[in-house]
Amino acid sequence: MGDKVQIKGWCPGAWQPMASGDGLIVRVRPRHAELTRRQMLALCEAAQRWGSGVIDLTNRANLQLRGVREEAWHPLMKALVQARLVEDDPSLEARRNLLVAPDWQLGDATHQATTALLDQLAELPDLPAKVGFAVDAGESPVLAAHSADFRIERAATGQLLVRLDGRQRGTPVESPAAAVALIIRLAHWFAESGGHQSGRMRRHEGLLPPWAPESLPPAKSRPPFALGNHALGAVYGLRFGQVNAETLSQLLKTSDVECIRVTPWRRLLVTGVKARFLDGLLIDNQAPELKIDACPGAPYCEQATVGTRLLATHLAGATNGSLHVSGCPKGCARRLPADVCIVGRHSRYDLIFRGSADGTPHVTGLTASQVRHYFGVE
Repeated sequence: MGDKVQIKGWCPGAWQPMASGDGLIVRVRPRHAELTRRQMLALCEAAQRWGSGVIDLTNRANLQLRGVREEAWHPLMKALVQARLVEDDPSLEARRNLLVAPDWQLGDATHQATTALLDQLAELPDLPAKVGFAVDAGESPVLAAHSADFRIERAATGQLLVRLDGRQRGTPVESPAAAVALIIRLAHWFAESGGHQSGRMRRHEGLLPPWAPESLPPAKSRPPFALGNHALGAVYGLRFGQVNAETLSQLLKTSDVECIRVTPWRRLLVTGVKARFLDGLLIDNQAPELKIDACPGAPYCEQATVGTRLLATHLAGATNGSLHVSGCPKGCARRLPADVCIVGRHSRYDLIFRGSADGTPHVTGLTASQVRHYFGVE
């Protein structure tokens, strides 16, 4: 296992799984950020039958099955397509890179715009692999901190707004249908004006066309959902964004769950139930794990040179502010700087304060025991 970080330039999908240290990673992108009870049970069964039984919730509100054996991939894909968790057309599945505000209600602007965009995926041009969309059309945005090249949200005036990543203002539109039509038109403009060279909208230097004026700022954003009871059900947190399929199966089989909505905050919105304690899920908003980001680490990731989550668990509550434990300088688990960042390098740990995993270390070459001692944990 080497120490050089490999930047692959793409994320694991369903039809394009990524090899990791514990097998293939297969990503599922729930439509409308929602899985029905039947779909979630199917996913749990698939994780246990063809994978390691572990399900990841990513910061793009996708679900990942880990530890999938190569010979199990074909039967797994058949099951995912049958459960309507994956498109049977790989090209459409690749375009369904969509982040949806998870508290939508049937018939509201977020639901209408998401449905229209999903129905018109074939009208999008070929785009760089990581280009994504966000539909966040409630009274105030809840996905503002999460990257999306094309966004549908609310303006400060209350109007629907289409805004591009990196732009402070957007174009007002009259309806969800009009917002999707403008998104598709802008996607073609992006592709035709050098989008594949720039890769992402925030790096695109082309001038916006006159038919997409940047005239209104977005509404003030709101924070992520608190754990516990919610107007639509209950919000559960996942330690390090990961949960065992058996835990979710237990939740589904022992309560009146209607569906599960995924979020980009390592939290699941479970509709139709009241919050209750379940081993493996968080309902305490003061839980120290909520301030910790940690990738799978070694041996589960082929680029990591150290273990991460056991150390992160030992350090829970021992550091001030946010904590990021990364198996390598790539820092996949957290893009933003953290108050304390612990990074694996050459099978040892470096410490970076108020920085990111690829930053300059302040302390280098520690063992796990030395890291624990540094923060007063024995």
